[in-house]
Amino acid sequence: MTVTPGPRNRTPLGSLSVSPLSLGGNVFGWTADEAESFAVLDAYVAGGGNFIDTADVYSAWAPGNKGGESETVIGNWLASHGNRSDVVIATKVGAHPAYKGLSAATIKAAVDESLTRLRTDYLDLYYTHYDDESVEVSEFLTALDDLVRAGKVREIAASNISAQRLEESLAFSDREGLARYVALQPHYNLVSRDTYEGELADVAARNGVAAVPYYALASGFLTGKYRPGSTVDSARTAKAATHLDTDRGLRVLTALDSVAAAHEAEIATVALAWLAAQPTVVAPIASARTVSQLPALLGLAELTLTEAELKLLDEASA
Repeated sequence: MTVTPGPRNRTPLGSLSVSPLSLGGNVFGWTADEAESFAVLDAYVAGGGNFIDTADVYSAWAPGNKGGESETVIGNWLASHGNRSDVVIATKVGAHPAYKGLSAATIKAAVDESLTRLRTDYLDLYYTHYDDESVEVSEFLTALDDLVRAGKVREIAASNISAQRLEESLAFSDREGLARYVALQPHYNLVSRDTYEGELADVAARNGVAAVPYYALASGFLTGKYRPGSTVDSARTAKAATHLDTDRGLRVLTALDSVAAAHEAEIATVALAWLAAQPTVVAPIASARTVSQLPALLGLAELTLTEAELKLLDEASA
């Protein structure tokens, strides 16, 4: 299946410039083998994308894997295409079985492992995957700043962090003149709004931190393929199907169906467009196991929802 190239619009993210959709790499080396992953990556770039998200822990949860599989696949793809400067690579530290937590020593050892697997000498964006409250922000931010100064990392970001620790981290960087978080990766979508909206989003907005939400499609639920009485063959079925048991989930599907019909668009495209329209959001993350799943994701770049449509989705998901 061919993906039609979309507009090459880019949004600033710190010193970086990223496409409206970030391609999630969690499936690479897990539910998508290397050949399938290469095909998805090729089609994503051909369709106008340039922002690839992974983590050193992907996919340690899969039988036979130990972590780093996704980075290895992406590194092999970069090496085979010679296109490193054309894409923005984001990865994360702190959750790999062999490199857990955010001590300075852990960060400095883990980054070299990620660089080796990704077959590159620098990372565009480096996230602290989960906050480690046993470590002072001064320790891990100084370690991250060292990586920036060494040229191993261009920008830093945080994922899974509280509003208080995010604010504390930003204040420390500002006070000490160190590298500063430019992005935040929260769990955020139409059926999971509570973890981001409110205090965390307020801290991000006040400090100019961009949001790059994960689970943007709620493990596939917001593609519309999960319906009452349906059966879906996917490794994510159990997680996605939980939303069918909630009034909110069913209300959101009904609203998505209505808006999608009005635009002759895929339901997933509408769900991503709602997310992209939210304050602070720069690029939702969504993954594709096959090339055929990509057009609905890349369609985000061409779909703008009306105020009435955004209100309808807001109310359905409240």
